[in-house]
Amino acid sequence: MRQGPSILLCLLALAGCAGTPAPTGLRDGAKPISSAAAFDPGRFADVWHIAAAYGSETRCGPLAETWTPTAPDRYRVTGIACGPNGARAFVTEARVTGPGRITRNGEELWVLWTDADYRVAVVGTPSGGFARLLSRTPEVRPDLMIAARRVLEFNGYDPAGLAPL
Repeated sequence: MRQGPSILLCLLALAGCAGTPAPTGLRDGAKPISSAAAFDPGRFADVWHIAAAYGSETRCGPLAETWTPTAPDRYRVTGIACGPNGARAFVTEARVTGPGRITRNGEELWVLWTDADYRVAVVGTPSGGFARLLSRTPEVRPDLMIAARRVLEFNGYDPAGLAPL
């Protein structure tokens, strides 16, 4: 019985799988992710409190960002971020690159959802390296927090890992 070519094909297929890295980050990369098609850059401007986040960002306490329009589809973003040595001030530029998609510091952030009144926004990255819940106020209404967790889950994030700041 001659099995050479079929065994060779199977071995080549398995070898291709061996080089595939395991999923990393905060989201299941096998699940689809989508940005908010009806995103309005003008309504996104102003102060956002980081109400909840994943990982080390939660260790610094209350954080906030101010998104100031500088040109059509461009912002100057200032605020407080959580760095390796605690909270620190930052200034950066951001630009809208597509519906609900913003590039900031070379990273593509996707606005996954905002409520109709832009009181809260869920932002994440397709890579799963980043996700957070932004709010116009430090406290988030319980119904909006539930909705945000559902959006994260729909986009492949584990909502159980989201921690309030």
